[in-house]
Amino acid sequence: MLSLAKPVAETVARHLVATGQLIDEDPAEALAHALAARRLASRIAAVREAVGLAAYHAGEWQTAIAELRTYHRMSGLQSHLAVLADCERALGRPERAIDLFRGADREKLDQAVAIELLIVAAGARGDLGQKDAAVAMLQVPELTAETAEPWTARLRYAYADGLLAVGRRDEAREWFSRAADVDTEGETDAAERLLELDGVVIEGDEEDEESAEAIASGPGTPGAVPARPDADLGGDADLGDNDADLGDDENLDGDAGPADHAEPTDEGTDERRDASGTPDERQDEAAVAAVQADDLADDELTDDEAGAVATGPTGDDSGTATGGGEPTADGGSGAAQR
Repeated sequence: MLSLAKPVAETVARHLVATGQLIDEDPAEALAHALAARRLASRIAAVREAVGLAAYHAGEWQTAIAELRTYHRMSGLQSHLAVLADCERALGRPERAIDLFRGADREKLDQAVAIELLIVAAGARGDLGQKDAAVAMLQVPELTAETAEPWTARLRYAYADGLLAVGRRDEAREWFSRAADVDTEGETDAAERLLELDGVVIEGDEEDEESAEAIASGPGTPGAVPARPDADLGGDADLGDNDADLGDDENLDGDAGPADHAEPTDEGTDERRDASGTPDERQDEAAVAAVQADDLADDELTDDEAGAVATGPTGDDSGTATGGGEPTADGGSGAAQR
């Protein structure tokens, strides 16, 4: 974010930190923070990634698609293909999810991304009623590898679930067991599914049952791809010629999505210095206010507009983008603080 004035960069950074802290517990509020960061720095790749991932966690599938496509174009990476494919599934477009899988250069993908994309594509086959094909897709060498990777439990779980869907109960039990053996982090409910197949019923309070149900929305279910930001975002400070390509990302395949907007100019703000050579803090504070005012005028995509284009699988507007008001950079929305 070196291209931004220092006070603007600090504000954007605080919003991004709040997004990361809230994305699992309160994705709607995380999305509000990410959108606030985008209004100040729409041409920073990490900001667009944050908006896309927060929108995905909040179930704002269209917004997630538009923002992550923009992030891929700006960064030159293809790290969130599985998330994009999962969004297509959630929108009732499994064919597009399969197309993303087919078009991916899997040799260039990180192995974890490639496995998650495979799981999503197999789920899309199941959505189309091609359940045997889904099982066949998951029969890859990584399924039986002796060394457990972070994604091994999820792959085995998806395979077991696919076997159960085609009536191969005994094989499904074996693979749920193998998934449970390597699921040291409790990412899936493989152990519970195994007990269920054995006819064992564990009675517990409603809270425990709801927790198990939440875990069960794991591998192969729309909205369940582990969506985390890339660790290496070295290209954020200077996007160079990537800026010229942004216009192509906003309406691919006819999808409605938030439009990309020119970043508010910071000319004359980040280099102001007083006679002693130190930054003029009063002018820097004014720069933040000026950037915010200019951006609200020029960046026509408001939270309401984001909510209008971001609909869930049922087509209902969840309105999570607006939250309860403009979030403050140190966490929480204005409404929550009031």
